[in-house]
Amino acid sequence: MFRAGVFEKYNVKVLGTPVQSIIDTEDRDIFKEKLDQIGVLSARSVAVTTMEDAVAAAEKIGFPIIVRAAFALGGLGSGFANNMDELRALVQKSFTTSDQILVEESLKGWKEVEYEVVRDQYDNCITVCNMENFDPIGIHTGESIVVAPSQTLSNREYHKLRSIGIKTIRHLGIVGECNIQYALDPVSEDYRVIEVNARLSRSSALASKATGYPLAFVAAKLSLGYSLSELKNSVTQTTSAFFEPALDYVVVKLPRWDLGKFEGVNRQIGSAMKSVGEVMAIGKSFEEAIQKGLRMLDTGKRGFVANKPEQVDNATIDKLLSEPNEERIFAINLAFEAGYTLEQVHDLTKIDHWFLQRLYTIFELSNQLAAQRGSGLDALETGLLREVKKAGFSDQQIAVKLLGQGDVKADELLVRARRKALGVLPVIKQIDTLAAEFPAKTNYLYSTYHGTENDLQPETNKSIAVLGSGVYRIGSSVEFDWCGVNAVQTAAEEGYKTIIINYNPETVSTDYDVSDRLYFEELSFERVMDILEFEQPEGVILSTGGQIPNNLATRLADAKAPILGTAPARIDEAENRHKFSSIMDELGIAQPRWKELTSLDAMFEFVGEVGYPVLIRPSYVLSGASMNVVSNAFEMEAFLKAAAEVSAEYPVVVSEFMQDAKEIELDAVADKGEIVSYAISEHVEFAGVHSGDATMYYPPQKVYVRTIRKLKTIAEKIAKRYEISGPFNIQFLDKNGEIRVIECNIRASRSYPFVSKVSGNNLIKKATQVLLGKKVARDESERVYDLPFVGVKAPQFSFTRLPGADPVLRVDMVSTGEVGCLGDTAEEALLKSMLSVGYKIPQKSVLISGGPIKSKVALLAATELLVKKGYQIYATQGTHRFFAENGIPSSLLFWPDDYQEPNVLTYLKEKKIDLVINIPKNLSKGELDNDYKIRRTAIDFGIPLLTNARLAKAFIQAFCRLEMKDLKIKSWNEYKAM
Repeated sequence: MFRAGVFEKYNVKVLGTPVQSIIDTEDRDIFKEKLDQIGVLSARSVAVTTMEDAVAAAEKIGFPIIVRAAFALGGLGSGFANNMDELRALVQKSFTTSDQILVEESLKGWKEVEYEVVRDQYDNCITVCNMENFDPIGIHTGESIVVAPSQTLSNREYHKLRSIGIKTIRHLGIVGECNIQYALDPVSEDYRVIEVNARLSRSSALASKATGYPLAFVAAKLSLGYSLSELKNSVTQTTSAFFEPALDYVVVKLPRWDLGKFEGVNRQIGSAMKSVGEVMAIGKSFEEAIQKGLRMLDTGKRGFVANKPEQVDNATIDKLLSEPNEERIFAINLAFEAGYTLEQVHDLTKIDHWFLQRLYTIFELSNQLAAQRGSGLDALETGLLREVKKAGFSDQQIAVKLLGQGDVKADELLVRARRKALGVLPVIKQIDTLAAEFPAKTNYLYSTYHGTENDLQPETNKSIAVLGSGVYRIGSSVEFDWCGVNAVQTAAEEGYKTIIINYNPETVSTDYDVSDRLYFEELSFERVMDILEFEQPEGVILSTGGQIPNNLATRLADAKAPILGTAPARIDEAENRHKFSSIMDELGIAQPRWKELTSLDAMFEFVGEVGYPVLIRPSYVLSGASMNVVSNAFEMEAFLKAAAEVSAEYPVVVSEFMQDAKEIELDAVADKGEIVSYAISEHVEFAGVHSGDATMYYPPQKVYVRTIRKLKTIAEKIAKRYEISGPFNIQFLDKNGEIRVIECNIRASRSYPFVSKVSGNNLIKKATQVLLGKKVARDESERVYDLPFVGVKAPQFSFTRLPGADPVLRVDMVSTGEVGCLGDTAEEALLKSMLSVGYKIPQKSVLISGGPIKSKVALLAATELLVKKGYQIYATQGTHRFFAENGIPSSLLFWPDDYQEPNVLTYLKEKKIDLVINIPKNLSKGELDNDYKIRRTAIDFGIPLLTNARLAKAFIQAFCRLEMKDLKIKSWNEYKAM
């Protein structure tokens, strides 16, 4: 905008860091020049704009090399090359994300250290937080475990990098907040500045929450012209902002990946980000914090040790250590079990000895526990128990080590009882930024076993605890955080003191000013009970945090926690597939035919009755994890092996998979079984695409009034039977006017924020009032059909960041975000939302590979529209033939494995195609492989891709009927006033 003269034209002043300083840090050539002026070292590198220059630069610098794209976030388009072939492949991909790329010497194996720096316009400058990566250089900081404050730097190294940071930021003239990243040679004090981000970054959010120093707040004030000495630290309310925080605790950030959801993805982690969320754990020791953090990731691990035993040979361990994937830290434990020395592990991983020594301490303590297995719980000494609790062991880990892998949940309760009897209890501490040197008033709290007294007393006024949504992952993201924050705000309006338990540094719920007390803690049964026993709130809200709190409902109820809303026994009847389906039969509500089965033979027999395709899924899943559509016998056996590993405790449910059925969702609030408010939304895609990946209209555009009446009648029956109080969501299928129910979630759903915002009717506010026992009058939810505008929610996918992943939509959710857009018509709203998630209106040409005959027919009218608009249509064999029979001109392109020109892949690589529509015929392996090459190449070369015929048709109709100038830019208030 600066270069295009927009600011000048409209006389807009940019506050804070001057635009020139941003250009100086983002343009790699200028940045290097700036650092050279003050004698600060940076990695030897050359910024290039062509392949020839990149090759020449590599020859000059020498391999190994890292390639990075300029002006890109999260290491997009970066990677390591060890030879010319790897370099060429990498450079070609990088140029699809940026016009300028950097060819740079590789510093793999050096330590990576970051400082958050704050500077005002009067040249006052401080460092707020320094952080160190557990993983050495070579793994993007967003993919690495990060520890704050740094643990392995000497005093000299710490102060050397601090003063270089301040000198650099002053020279660049940054005003506000920024971060500087270094590579530090582990054997000398040699260093390189990797980059400066002249803005708040991902690590700024972490640093703010790790130190209790509100970086964004201070940066905004500094941009307005205040000096650091004029500002108060709003967290402590006592000290000035011109004050470097001191920490008497350690913070560990761990990334969360969901690579298992993607077919064919490369699971190695490196210089480009693939993680989808992160957690932050606080403890008084590294051991305590890292074990808490590993549990917070919610991947089924109990910590660093005491996980399900794995049989692996040394060759596999060596590979896991030297070529890291998302499970590397657990491979370190496997190595210790296999007798590797610390030196061997260090040689393979280049992780600092200090961290490895700490992990080894955890390993040794777990062996001490295991040595007492025969003696039972009563023989457990207080001394050892206190030691393992200080090292972050959960009661469940202790149970596994002492009592074996039997009924772990029951054993955990025995350990808890024994621990309390011995008086080994956690204490509550404040994050006060001042290492307890001054009295602080913070409400940022954490629990630890390193201490003898609590920093504060329990809340004495009537209070409500809200459980947060935990780590962001595919299927559970900011939507649930919005629900939790709205619940807290409503409870505060109703006169309650509010307590939040959550551990995700990326959320609003973990901001210091949202609740009266914030526990930055695990959402495990053990930790939630510790906090509830300390605080004694009047009620606990589970239903706004997604699946993690919902899964705790039964155990918390058994422990007599004051759960608000629907009874946990009812929640279990909705979550357990078998119980839920039986209740639907009892109420006479239609559902796809299903059976709960435990053997292969029984499954094939059932398939004989209903025919392929069928849907296989275990109980208690969020976002379709390990849920699969099976279209033939070969896939059936493959999927069953995978599903059995996921839930050995639960049998598998097999149901008929309804094709060509419309999916409709109802989000509602009920009070003691009576619905008081609701919203109905409709998917663009037919059932078979996960609701989190579906494009959604609200209010519904193509649903008959009689269908809506039927849906409401069914919802009322379900709400009454389950005695629902609070939020719930039901998913329906509509095929030829027949309504079937797929599932009912007795909690807030992913679509709550979207329907609440579009309708102006905040469902969470009403749900919270119901939970607090307030009488809520039934509203006129039907009024939404009179709205003069339409909302469309579209999913955001991250396939570009996941090399090798097949970008096709299935019943398992793969989107990593979403947008909501409004328009006067459904077409306008759809087009805005598609453009917002990165689709572009094609300029000249469209490739169509139409898949099964049904989708070819569905695309006919849309293709005619494209031809009328003058687009060049390319098609693969079957589609080309079908178009010819129906009088539509198209040019034939051969399949990838025909090895014949003109070939699809050649046209994609040469960017001769602007939009790819590729509909898989079915989900069988051969079909997916051939199509896969087309889909993956489109993604790798930055060409928009659609794999669903109904969405493709809607998108084509929208951009053929509307041009960019037809899309109105209106504020939310203008829509509301219509």
